[in-house]
Amino acid sequence: MPDGASPVLIKVAASLKEVDPAQWDACAGSGNPFVSHAFLSALEDGKAATAETGWLGQHLLLEGENGRLLGAVPLYLKNHSYGEYVFDWGWADAYQRAGGRYYPKLQCAVPFTPVTGPRLLIRPDAERDAVADTLIAGLTEIARRHEVSSLHVTFPTRDEWERFGRFGFLQRIGRQYHWTNEGYASFDDFLDRLVSRKRKAIRKERRAVVEAGVELKALTGSEIEERHWEAFYRFYLNTVDKKWGSAYLTREFFHLLGERLGDKVVLIIAESDGRPVAGALNLVGGDALYGRNWGCVLDYKFLHFEACYYQAIDYAIAHGLQRVEAGAQGEHKVQRGYLPVETYSAHLIQDPRLESAVEDFLERERRSVRHEIEGMREEWTPFRGES
Repeated sequence: MPDGASPVLIKVAASLKEVDPAQWDACAGSGNPFVSHAFLSALEDGKAATAETGWLGQHLLLEGENGRLLGAVPLYLKNHSYGEYVFDWGWADAYQRAGGRYYPKLQCAVPFTPVTGPRLLIRPDAERDAVADTLIAGLTEIARRHEVSSLHVTFPTRDEWERFGRFGFLQRIGRQYHWTNEGYASFDDFLDRLVSRKRKAIRKERRAVVEAGVELKALTGSEIEERHWEAFYRFYLNTVDKKWGSAYLTREFFHLLGERLGDKVVLIIAESDGRPVAGALNLVGGDALYGRNWGCVLDYKFLHFEACYYQAIDYAIAHGLQRVEAGAQGEHKVQRGYLPVETYSAHLIQDPRLESAVEDFLERERRSVRHEIEGMREEWTPFRGES
């Protein structure tokens, strides 16, 4: 902190249980539900992000006078690279083949959540630049004391990414697909902006779901009952099994999410003959709808697109939200109005040899990703007059 500022104390909390929810949320704000105490503590209390699953909490806290929290950082000590969505397996393998020890490492992130949002959580009435710089210095010091190979900050805001870069962190960019609300009055109004071929294809897909006898509804808050969470957890597990993945999230997590953050949840449930057959989990932020998880027990043609993409657009238009973030992967999202955007991560590599190799790789990767995004936006856009 600058000379003359009030004295501060940097602390580390192994669990969100050690942090007053009101104090944490005063720093996190209300714009992004994933950095809220409710969401992060649900991951911990639901046994999804714990020391046993390889996510040991090391949350950084910056306290001012009288224990008032000025800033915080969600931080974990990890012994693997699962559940991050910014892949460093190649770095780990190369370092370990060269005789280094890549794990444990430090991860500043929201576990299992590839959503851009603040990672330096700062109380609005604090000296923002000074607190941000102190938090980054604190992160660097924790990395030094733990003697970890590296510290990774995934899906920060662009401003934070640039600040980390000024502190010597290596900068990486990725790609996701987001839909932007251009003041549409209805879904049909959105479709009118598309070229004829794309417009007809989407109408055909939506019609196929209706003709299959599948009904969809968006539930939130008290509308979401225990039976809905039970059904969605079955969908989630079934989809994980099909993809040969790992079920990071637990039944307890979903129930706690409903209890603690239900008013921010939009659960799309698809039913056939009154029986739930599929679902899509979304959370609402200040100006966005964030698509998170999808699952089904019966396959219907185009149901995934309807539940995850079109229902999300319907909801965003009806509630005046500015965008829908549909996450990474799947160029098929572009033809449905979800255009590629940059995402960010920052990396502090302790060993100069590994740092040099990663820096060279990231410089080439940034050029490649930006070229791909530009090409997709120019050549693949479904919108009229934007090709």
